[in-house]
Amino acid sequence: MADKHQTETNPIIFFDGVCGLCNTFVDFLLDRDADGVFRFAPLQGTAAEELVPAELRAGLGTVVFADNGCTWVRSGAVSRILMRLGGRWKLLGMLLWVIPWPLRDVGYAIVSKLRYRLFGKRDACRLPTPEIRARFLD
Repeated sequence: MADKHQTETNPIIFFDGVCGLCNTFVDFLLDRDADGVFRFAPLQGTAAEELVPAELRAGLGTVVFADNGCTWVRSGAVSRILMRLGGRWKLLGMLLWVIPWPLRDVGYAIVSKLRYRLFGKRDACRLPTPEIRARFLD
């Protein structure tokens, strides 16, 4: 399920900036994206306001991945991000992708509902360090 939206050259990952799990996922990607391909922006920020439809930003219950003119959400976004990351992560993303999206999204919805309880919630969106600041849109 993809919606067409214009994006920059680099793929953008929009995430809940106060979610502990989401920030851990961003750290995971930063550590493995040696070429610095991905850009990041919190769903609470101005970049998301300009590029992500309001209904996707409203509940902060999804990760949004904008790449090559397409926007992927929920489990589709996670799968596409892993595929784009490459290496063994590409295989994992492809394995996730073959699971029918309604089933993938059920699992995603369960984790999304429990994420604050299991992984915590920050008081504010992350402040990127100077070393990675250029990778963040907000």
